[in-house]
Amino acid sequence: MERLFARVAVLVLLAGSSGMAAAQSQGQGRGPDENVTYGYAQVLRARPAFETFRIRTPEQRCEGQAVRDGGNPTGGTVAGAVVGGALGNQVGKGDGRKAATVAGAVAGAVIGRNIDRNNGSASSGRCRTVEVEREERRVVGYDVEYVYKGEKYMSRLPYDPGNRLRVRVSVTPEISSIGYR
Repeated sequence: MERLFARVAVLVLLAGSSGMAAAQSQGQGRGPDENVTYGYAQVLRARPAFETFRIRTPEQRCEGQAVRDGGNPTGGTVAGAVVGGALGNQVGKGDGRKAATVAGAVAGAVIGRNIDRNNGSASSGRCRTVEVEREERRVVGYDVEYVYKGEKYMSRLPYDPGNRLRVRVSVTPEISSIGYR
């Protein structure tokens, strides 16, 4: 009876260890991916691939915008100089009056120019927000031509690989040729 028990125990241990070995072999890459290796291909060409996107952005547009955007605000400058000079002339006596007149004219000219620039287009009171559409070209990937073991290949990659490209090589049998001769 002890012999029989010992034989059964040995058989159970052998069966358990063979099942564990099979499970370990599949976990170590001996399953469906057992014929995978890696190598390097020589890159022949990498050209950027572009895509055009339409972008809409809101912009404020006002009537009479030419004055605000660098037009000629001469009217405000001249009027400010005249008013500033007249006010400066009211101050002081003798040479002080002449200096005050010149200083008033300069200060009035600067103030008048700034007022004309800032309020020139707003005086019409018509500003509105409009959608402005523009196109922008962006790189969406790279069309890469490369050679591996004498064969040319082409792929689109999200980056420029440089001179060398790491490739994954997988060899599997053609299923339709198995069993036919």
